[in-house]
Amino acid sequence: MQLLQKDDVAILNVCAKYLARDDDRVTEPWRFPIIDSYSDGVDPAASYAFNEVTFVYGRARLQSPAAVSLVGSCANLYEAIPLRQIADTPFWTVTAIVPKGEVHTYKFIVDGVPTLDPINPQRTTLDNGREWSRFFTQLCSQPVSFERWELKVLERLTNHILPFRTEAGQNFLDRFYYAADRASKTSQYAHAYRLDQPVGVVNYIDKLLAREESQHLLDYKLCLREIDRVLRRRNPFLEPGDMPREMFVDLYDDMWRGAVDGWDFNSYQNPKYFLQLLRRHTFTGAFSHPKYGGNAAAAGWAYLEERFRDSATGQSFFNWRRVTEQPLGTDPVYRG
Repeated sequence: MQLLQKDDVAILNVCAKYLARDDDRVTEPWRFPIIDSYSDGVDPAASYAFNEVTFVYGRARLQSPAAVSLVGSCANLYEAIPLRQIADTPFWTVTAIVPKGEVHTYKFIVDGVPTLDPINPQRTTLDNGREWSRFFTQLCSQPVSFERWELKVLERLTNHILPFRTEAGQNFLDRFYYAADRASKTSQYAHAYRLDQPVGVVNYIDKLLAREESQHLLDYKLCLREIDRVLRRRNPFLEPGDMPREMFVDLYDDMWRGAVDGWDFNSYQNPKYFLQLLRRHTFTGAFSHPKYGGNAAAAGWAYLEERFRDSATGQSFFNWRRVTEQPLGTDPVYRG
């Protein structure tokens, strides 16, 4: 694993506001480890395939340990990577260059003792029953929050919300992907979550609920279980993810009215609230920066670019390429 040397000021500028609390709390702990864009300053296309991952260990009110190192799946598990102390603080750090589109587990070795990351809330239990801290890099398409059946039902629901499953929308996406150059297909489309609709919204929601909106994961789990149960009652001969579109249209309308026959309101009181939450996440994912796992290959932005044009000049009102880095955009300075 290649390490990146970053000075103390650069590290503190990024993370100090989240760590500097007298009562030892960390604000927005989901930001750790810090996943950032990487640039070698020479080749934007080659750099685009990697992230800078900055690990931070420490607690504000605890005495600093004598030594801290890192072991994890992003490197040789038997080779501990030493962290260095950040200036005159109780925090330790190391920055690694890690490929995009990956999920990794790790632990800190603190004075010889394996320790979960005390800041990062993401954790996973491996097959051997042992718990590890976890992180994923940008453009990751491996599910981390949902099971396959949940992803399939989510796909069907988001299809009902987005414009891309209309005839015109599907025609646009077919043309967009077909016309893409080889470099774009290699750098971007390889990371698209192909079990999802082409704009990658379900993948975006899967990652969103693992980090910044993890408080809503329970809403999804409860409602997807209820949706699965209601649909099976309505048609016991098909898996819910394979049911006809009309069944999802009817269910969606019932949920919006808050009157779903067979829904367990003791389990989840307000199905309409869940749809409002899902709609917000769906539209955000369709038109967010592609690095967040949605808007794969900027297909959502390209859709807006084509749809909103000046009738007199033919120029688009949404020229997104000039403010986005290569290989998707043309901005020579921006680094995501």
